[in-house]
Amino acid sequence: MAVIYTIAKNVCRAVLGPLYRIEVHGTEHIPKEGAVLLCSNHISNLDPPVVGMMFPRPVAFMAKEELFKAPIIKYLVPHLKAFPVKRGMSDRDALRKALAILKEGEVLGLFPEGTRSKDGTLGEGLAGAGFFALRSKAVVIPCAIIGPYQPFKKLKVVYGPPLDMEKYRQEKVSAEEATAVIMREIGKMIEKYQ
Repeated sequence: MAVIYTIAKNVCRAVLGPLYRIEVHGTEHIPKEGAVLLCSNHISNLDPPVVGMMFPRPVAFMAKEELFKAPIIKYLVPHLKAFPVKRGMSDRDALRKALAILKEGEVLGLFPEGTRSKDGTLGEGLAGAGFFALRSKAVVIPCAIIGPYQPFKKLKVVYGPPLDMEKYRQEKVSAEEATAVIMREIGKMIEKYQ
């Protein structure tokens, strides 16, 4: 699996990097090891490969279950560390898989909005991101994707400083409140780097 993931990452970098003139900020904030919960806004179907290819460590993304049924893609997606989630309902298998990834000290990538923004503005986050932030000891890294996905126009990928979720864990805040903290930080990053 690691070989296919590495090949796919390099191909994406070679093709998408120059096509969208991708500019990356904040990689110095990313821990070299240990569990990371990577939370990004969602503006395009290309977000997972773009966010993943610029991240210095392999990222396991939750992906909508429909992708695992699409011709050709269904054979490729599992090799890219993605795993299915049923949208619009509580998917216990996906929750267990995600927590296991974090427990193993790996990187879990999420788009807290749950779906792409149709107009590019930041939407409300779902409780899932907060749930994983509170139920694990993972470092939470907010990520902002800024700019249009238009050939040869600059697209920015910004990784923010780790969010300290420990006080929220101790205060026993709700998953929704924890997600709101993460989304506010993503919003600030979008404003700063636009």
